[in-house]
Amino acid sequence: MFNGYIKLIDWYIIKKYLGTFLFTSIIFSVVIVIFDVSEKLDDFLKHNAPLSKIIFQYYAGYIPFYLNFLSPLINFIAVIFFTAKMADQTEIVPILSGGVSFNRFLRPYYISSSVIFVITLISNLFIIPETNQWKIDFENVYINPKSDNTKMYTHMQLDKNSYVYIENFDNNQKTGYRFTFEKFNGDELLEKTVAERILWDSVKKAWNIENYSTRTINGLKEKMTYGTKKRISLDMKPVDFELYDNIYEAMNMRELNSRIEKEKIRGTGVMERLLLEKYKRFVYPLSAFILTLMGVSLSSRKVRGGVGLPLGLGIFLSFVYILFIQFSNMFSLKGGLPPIIAVFIPNVIFGILGIYLLYKAPK
Repeated sequence: MFNGYIKLIDWYIIKKYLGTFLFTSIIFSVVIVIFDVSEKLDDFLKHNAPLSKIIFQYYAGYIPFYLNFLSPLINFIAVIFFTAKMADQTEIVPILSGGVSFNRFLRPYYISSSVIFVITLISNLFIIPETNQWKIDFENVYINPKSDNTKMYTHMQLDKNSYVYIENFDNNQKTGYRFTFEKFNGDELLEKTVAERILWDSVKKAWNIENYSTRTINGLKEKMTYGTKKRISLDMKPVDFELYDNIYEAMNMRELNSRIEKEKIRGTGVMERLLLEKYKRFVYPLSAFILTLMGVSLSSRKVRGGVGLPLGLGIFLSFVYILFIQFSNMFSLKGGLPPIIAVFIPNVIFGILGIYLLYKAPK
C-alpha cells in the first residue's frame, strides 16, 4: 500500500529521523534525571521519601512531563543533527540533483513529524495527565509540602441558584469551618443552612455537616431545623479547595472540561489557567511540523565545519521557542492575553520564520 507513495529514500530518512529522535529522548531523560537527583536529593532525605516511590511514582511521572515539555527542543535537535550529517556526507545534493524537488524531499520528514505529532497529542490528552498526577502527589508530600494547607474565606456559586461560603477549609483534614449554604429562586431566599463544620466522607464520596441549623422560607412562613449531623448534597469536591498551582496539569480532559463549565458559574479566578492548560494540549504538538520545517531548511546546506554550526543554531532557536511559550503563558495569566491567542503566538511566529527559511533553503 505504501510502496508506491513511500520510496526507499523516504524509508531511509524516516528511520534516521525517528531513530535520532528516540536516541535524543533517551539522552535527555538521563541528563534530566541526573540533574534533578542532584537538586532534589536533600528534599528526598529530609522528608524520608521511599526509594520505590522516588523511582516508580516521582520519576515515572517526571520523565514523561519534561520529555513532553522539551519535545520541541528534542525534535529540532534530532532533525538538524541527522540532516546536517547527511548534507556533510553529500547525501542531499545527489537527491536534489536527481530531479527531486525540495518539497518532495520534505515528504519523509512530514511523515515522521506526523507520527511524533500523533504520539504527542495522545500523550497530552490521555497519558501525561495521569503521569502528572503521580509526580504531583509525590511533590506535594515529599518535596513541597504545605505546612499550612488551609484556604480562607471561600465564596463559591455552585449553580444558578446555590451559593456556598466557608470561612476556612483545611485541605489536609478535608474539613471546612463555619459553613453557609444558601439557595435562591431569583432574588428570593428559599433556604439557608449554617453549620460549624463540613466534612468530606472519602469512602461514600459525600459531604456531612455538623451542628447545623436550617432556615426554610415559604412565602410568609418560616421553619427552623436543628441537628448535630446530616449528609448534604453539594456539587463540589475537596479538589475545589486545593492550594497547589499544579493540580490542573493532572486533570484529564473530562475533568478539565467539567471544571471549566463549573468555573463559568463560580468565577473563582482560575478560568485563564484552565483554558490555557486545555488549549496547550491541542496546540503545542503542532510544533513537530513547524520545527521540522525549520530544521530541514537550516541544515540541508553543506557548510564548512560540519554539523556544529547548524546544531548550535538549532539549539539556540529551540530555547527561543520554549522562551516564547513561557512568555506567552505569563502574559495570558498575568497580562490579560486571551489563552487561545497565547498558545498560538509561538507557533505563528516560528511558522512564519519556517516559511522564510524554506524560501531561502537550497533547492
